[in-house]
Amino acid sequence: MAVVVVAVAVVLLSVSASPPAVAHVPGQPRAEAVSAALPRNASSSPALFALTLCRGDADAAGCLDCVTDAFRHARGSCPLDKEVAVLYDACFLYFSGQDFLATTTNVGQISLYNTPQNASADPRADALFTARVRALLNGTARWAAYGSTRRFATARIWNGSVAAPVPTMYALAQCTPDLSPADCWGCLEDLVGKAPLAGGTIGARTAGVRCSYRYENYAFFRGVPMLNMGTPPPPPPPPPSTQPTAGRRSGKRKKQWIVYIIVPIVGIFLCIFCFGWIRYLRKGRLKLQEQPMANLTRVDDVSSLWTIQDTDSEFTMFDFRQILESTDNFCNENKLGQGGFGAVYKGQLPNGLEIAVKRLASQSGQGSVEFKNEIHLIAKLQHTNLVRLLGCCVQGEELILIYQYMQNKSLDFFIFDLTRARLLNWAKRLNIIEGIAQGLLYLHKLSRLRIIHRDLKASNILLDSDMNPKISDFGLAKVFSSNAIQGNTNRVVGTYGYMAPEYASDGVFSVKTDVFSFGVLLLEIISGKRNAGFHQQGDFFNLLGYAWKLWKEGRWFELLDKSLADHHDQDQALEILKCINIALMCVQENGADRPTMSDVVAMLSMETMSSLPCPKQPAYFNLSSADGELSTTAPSSVNVVSVCISEGR
Repeated sequence: MAVVVVAVAVVLLSVSASPPAVAHVPGQPRAEAVSAALPRNASSSPALFALTLCRGDADAAGCLDCVTDAFRHARGSCPLDKEVAVLYDACFLYFSGQDFLATTTNVGQISLYNTPQNASADPRADALFTARVRALLNGTARWAAYGSTRRFATARIWNGSVAAPVPTMYALAQCTPDLSPADCWGCLEDLVGKAPLAGGTIGARTAGVRCSYRYENYAFFRGVPMLNMGTPPPPPPPPPSTQPTAGRRSGKRKKQWIVYIIVPIVGIFLCIFCFGWIRYLRKGRLKLQEQPMANLTRVDDVSSLWTIQDTDSEFTMFDFRQILESTDNFCNENKLGQGGFGAVYKGQLPNGLEIAVKRLASQSGQGSVEFKNEIHLIAKLQHTNLVRLLGCCVQGEELILIYQYMQNKSLDFFIFDLTRARLLNWAKRLNIIEGIAQGLLYLHKLSRLRIIHRDLKASNILLDSDMNPKISDFGLAKVFSSNAIQGNTNRVVGTYGYMAPEYASDGVFSVKTDVFSFGVLLLEIISGKRNAGFHQQGDFFNLLGYAWKLWKEGRWFELLDKSLADHHDQDQALEILKCINIALMCVQENGADRPTMSDVVAMLSMETMSSLPCPKQPAYFNLSSADGELSTTAPSSVNVVSVCISEGR
């Protein structure tokens, strides 16, 4: 008989003195013994598959003892069963005659619940308790899946408000370490979604062969929590005064007279201040509506972020102390770059995960709006070509976004540098082009939301260790309904050189404005030249006009970055020519003439150019030199325009 045993002993805990929970599946062919510990009388089974998993917070000796006891219990209690699951406090055992190891299905589940009891005597706390525990479980599960290579995490969420107090809760989540982050998250998401939270039940756990969770109102695991959530309780009050009582009576009378005089005066000033403040707010209401980003508080509803974490669990609220430790107090050595939002720092969490920390600058006029906009959008998006937002941190004036760290910084770091550009051969550049196109197609058509990015540029394309592109910075993005075609704004925001003409002049934006930006970016990738700040080439002051002239005259090869011009074969030349054709189609003057991203992805996959349409004259083609100054035939903007210059990270 062939016997397959998988013992996963990377997670730990002490063995519970209480008897284990055992699930039996009787009435099936019998399983034979494994190392004299598995059930007896199972010679009819040709194979036996077993898996043991210990918790991640104990030592190896405790793990081994627990596994040995679990096998011994299975042998004594379930000698004739084909499928057995044994759950101890420190470990989980499952074996079966079926090859469950070939799948990621979470079979053999056992659920244990504490005796139902209300989390608080205050009925108002039940809803808060349910929301906070679900947020705790989601955050712990997400950390186990994406924040730990061991697929194990512990967490704590502090007690709630005084008005509706709930206890501080603790949680643990775990998967078998062979699961991918996505498979681990999918397994835990299913378990957590079924957690018995209604009615304020304190304490529950569910374990299966692939993943498990547990939550209690006490620290049931060893060590400090890997993740802290919520707001810590205030420090204890100072001890009462021990000064002698002699002479206090006369001092007390003086204090009473002072109170009688000062309190009315303070009350009068407060009334005057409140009256003036109300008048100020009424006068400023219209102005605030016209300029919605001018006078907003840094974050006026932190509870909405907890809602995001609860409903979209690819998002975690980090503790500010964790961020300080991970970035070494935002030291300059860890600074990756500076943008309009603020500085970006490299950090490392205690589990070794590298992160990028974007810290809102205190003088940022629109940062809080962009902060919330990015969270609400990117927390709902998942695609291999979109940067992953791990979570955020809100404490006082501090607004911080935490992303996955990109080892190779951003695209502009390479293509606009003569030395580093040589590291990007055509195969890598084409992979980047196709990845950006796939990411935009997801935003425009395939995600649950229709999103217009509005600020696509080289510095917003991040590159991972394999040079795969990730679209980032969704602070300026707009969400469309599925039936909407275009929108209009009185406040044009974006980056000079990437904005479509209809958006820059009239504030009209649609998926075609992103297509225009993609076309500009595509020409920059091919040429290694910036469209913004383009150095004059003959009669042309921008990259679009220069590329169009070379294309029309059949001298397209003069557009290529030097590293591409020196190293390309005939097949690559045809691919480059095809991409120039597509780029010029994307930057056409009329948005209706531009292709959609679905069209772009399809054209990039074509092997020949025979069926590609010929592009029309690009936008901004008529830029010319007059008396040493730039002039254009395009209409002037009637909107408030906010632009930023692209800078490397």
